[in-house]
Amino acid sequence: MPFENPSREHIKELLKAARNVAVVGLSDKPDRVSHMVAEAMQKKGYRIIPVNPNAESILGETCYATLSDIPEPVDIVNVFRRSEHVVPVAEEAVRIKAKVFWLQQGIYNEEAAEIAKAGGLDVIMDRCIKVEDSILLPGGK
Repeated sequence: MPFENPSREHIKELLKAARNVAVVGLSDKPDRVSHMVAEAMQKKGYRIIPVNPNAESILGETCYATLSDIPEPVDIVNVFRRSEHVVPVAEEAVRIKAKVFWLQQGIYNEEAAEIAKAGGLDVIMDRCIKVEDSILLPGGK
């Protein structure tokens, strides 16, 4: 059975419940899409936790080399990595007991989705979290 994203109503509920969003592949360069999306989400009230082993801080938040290094609970793991590199991220998202595994627009990997689903996570693929948040929660959370 091919993968299907959750309903828009379910995605809305996931976003409303989320506080901490770990962004894997968040760039420290302001002109990169990952940076722009994370900054917009931060301005909407989400706590952005950067996962980038090559930076110390991004958007005023401490960077972590891996999801496992984050010392607090993570609600959404938002991924900006190429599709072929997301299986280990899914495995780690399961290990840290995140609630949602979210692959940004253009990123799709059925194996990663199966791993995350089997670990109890809701999975969203090939959708931009900023766009979904703007459509589903235009006035904020």
